Amino acid sequence: MSAAAVIVAGGRGERLGSPKQFLPLGGIPLLLWSIRSFEAHPAVDEIVVVLPAEAAAEPPPWLIGESVRCCAGGESRRASAGAGVLSVDSRADLILIHDAARPFLTSGVTDRVLAAASEVGAALPVVTVSDTIKRVESGRVVDTQDRSRLGRAQTPQAFEAGLIRELHTQAAEKGSDAPDDAALCEAQGHPVAAVEGDPWNLKITTRADLALAEWLVASGRVAIPRSGSDTGDPL
Repeated sequence: MSAAAVIVAGGRGERLGSPKQFLPLGGIPLLLWSIRSFEAHPAVDEIVVVLPAEAAAEPPPWLIGESVRCCAGGESRRASAGAGVLSVDSRADLILIHDAARPFLTSGVTDRVLAAASEVGAALPVVTVSDTIKRVESGRVVDTQDRSRLGRAQTPQAFEAGLIRELHTQAAEKGSDAPDDAALCEAQGHPVAAVEGDPWNLKITTRADLALAEWLVASGRVAIPRSGSDTGDPL
């Protein structure tokens, strides 16, 4: 089955002070890590990068020559993902949606979500929760959650192409939002498969996250993807 990858990179980086997708990591922009991981994957035939409107109109020079198409994002993460989904070639069977803030994507995670989505229609990687989770209201602990039933959702999430196009179209018409793309399926009662995620697949949101990512690269624990043939998988 043919797959297309949508990389959501439309954020403005308020918490980091600048768009994080353009910040350097290991000598290359953060966004290039995800692009090169998908370029190296044999199932991915197309890559759509969702950028802020001004960057989509005039992409950074380092994107020239990469095998991607750019489109402008929206005012929310949901709207940006939807713009990318609707820009994908209609011949794609499956669509992967990935956050550019997760640079350390491995081919194994992509393999697992594609395989599960081809069977169920929707899939996401999940990492088990190791901390004890408390529910807190007004500064007081209400109860302790059963962490065996909880998981941390990651990207890429994979979907049958027609399904995710329809869900994003409906969300745009209703003006509804969602924390991730799988939540659109959950709201409609469509099953979502949970596959094994990767603890290395961290999301860079704060400067502390970026410092950790920089240390992982500098220490040699993660390989820098120099070309489309090198995935940057953890060593």
